[in-house]
Amino acid sequence: MAAGYAKTIICLANSRKISGRCIAGKEIGATGVGGWVRPVSAHEHGELSELDRRYQDGTDPKLLDVISVPMAQPSPHGYQVENHQIDPKFYWTKVRAATQAEIAASVDNALGPLWDNHSSSYNGSHDRLTEEAAAQFGRSLRLISVTDLQIVVGVEGAEFGNGKRRVRGHFSLNGMHHLLSVSDPVVERQYLAGQDGTYNVGVAKLCISLGEPYQGYAYKLIAGVLL
Repeated sequence: MAAGYAKTIICLANSRKISGRCIAGKEIGATGVGGWVRPVSAHEHGELSELDRRYQDGTDPKLLDVISVPMAQPSPHGYQVENHQIDPKFYWTKVRAATQAEIAASVDNALGPLWDNHSSSYNGSHDRLTEEAAAQFGRSLRLISVTDLQIVVGVEGAEFGNGKRRVRGHFSLNGMHHLLSVSDPVVERQYLAGQDGTYNVGVAKLCISLGEPYQGYAYKLIAGVLL
């Protein structure tokens, strides 16, 4: 028995989502790099469990893997129009590693704002937009290049009784500064293992994803950090 169809993607995001992961990337085809694809499960929020996303040898997809993902059907949801529901009866397959040319071709046009820059959360900067605004853009994923990435680690919300540390990324794009939550677990673990503070990284490619709606907003998340 075969899956309904397969999508071959460069993995550009492998981030935390509820109790699982959100994986996304750009499709690789005969003519090169195509559009965005976000594999999702049939769970309420579409998160991918370890079983959902693993390769046959039991390993997990990593950033810049080129992956063949068996799909059951397109599954656009609100502003996340790139979603395709996986067929959980089949393993994913690592085809190879992405080439430098494919990575470069995956970067999106960075002209203009990052969706829109009209709203900031209490601890972030230009890190969210309303659900209504998000629905107008027709995409919920972008890969951008920045030259001034800083990783910021510290406790947020202590005044509200929340003492957990948080990792954020600070960067500028087209003259506008952004401070966004980092949901890339590899980067989170790396910086949470150190001291609170601001760490200069510099040049990076960032996969920015609009996460699940929360209290009427779509939050911009750094879902993948490519150095």
